[in-house]
Amino acid sequence: MNNVKFVQGNEACVEGALYAGVDFYAGYPITPSTEIAEHLSARLPARGGKFIQMEDEIASMCAIIGASLTGHKVMTATSGPGFSLKQEAIGYACMAEIPCVIVNVQRGGPSTGNPTHVGQGDINQARWGTHGDHAIIALTASNHQDVFSMTVEAFNLAETYRTPVILLLDEAVGHMREKLVIPEAGELETVDRLRTSVPKGVDYRPYLPREDGRLPMSDFGAEHRYNVTGLYHDMWGFPSASPRVVNELLRHLIDKIDNNSNAIIRYKEKFLEDADYVLISYGSSARSAIHLAKNRREKGEKIGVLELQTIWPFPAEIVREKCAGAR
Repeated sequence: MNNVKFVQGNEACVEGALYAGVDFYAGYPITPSTEIAEHLSARLPARGGKFIQMEDEIASMCAIIGASLTGHKVMTATSGPGFSLKQEAIGYACMAEIPCVIVNVQRGGPSTGNPTHVGQGDINQARWGTHGDHAIIALTASNHQDVFSMTVEAFNLAETYRTPVILLLDEAVGHMREKLVIPEAGELETVDRLRTSVPKGVDYRPYLPREDGRLPMSDFGAEHRYNVTGLYHDMWGFPSASPRVVNELLRHLIDKIDNNSNAIIRYKEKFLEDADYVLISYGSSARSAIHLAKNRREKGEKIGVLELQTIWPFPAEIVREKCAGAR
């Protein structure tokens, strides 16, 4: 029987992470994301997982990178300047292809801004915050049921594409309370770590993709010895300045996400069948857009809503398709 709760959005994120199998969390308290850490500090140890409060956001990001390399499903959560501090390590995780989930419960304004008010100003930072050429996956949600499912999706995509995945919530969604139905175990798909079948003592190449593009991993410190670096590297993980090697690596980092964008992109639509006008929205703003569309339709105005749940890679083709018949 499904478990029904009345929770904050941050708690829905925690439930989604636990459902997906998170077993390591490192973070630092920061409004409006702190409830994620608070709840996991009790829930994770009770399930045999590890929770650690780090000295800052930089250390938090580095801790989950290390834990992921040793075979764990990992997550951290932050907001505002904490997300800024994580950027260098997020870039490292992209280059070293380390699965991890970073939740950013956005607040208003630059710098410390207004921690207790809503804002969605980190959209471009999620995509362009780190330096250099790479792709990124960034998801979002507007209600608690979707926060739960998008958290599960974040872990699934991180493990499938061996990449950091950013989940962008906002203060309004994080702190409001509403109904959450937690599915039975197995009702939602969860993706486990793909581990290499290469035997111990045999040449293991940690950055050699299979035909399907996935990279099997070996728990660091276990069966195989291999190198992990943020430098341009070859298939064994050793630094390389070869133009061919560098080009192949960059193409791989980008193509593994961009070439699978149709499988990655998530969205919801409302009233689009006959819409003269289409509102494109995401996060808590999508709730207002849906309310407006319902209200104006009662007055004869045909307004539809396209709610984006994948921000990066940006669903440009979906936007064009869904807006093709509108004014």
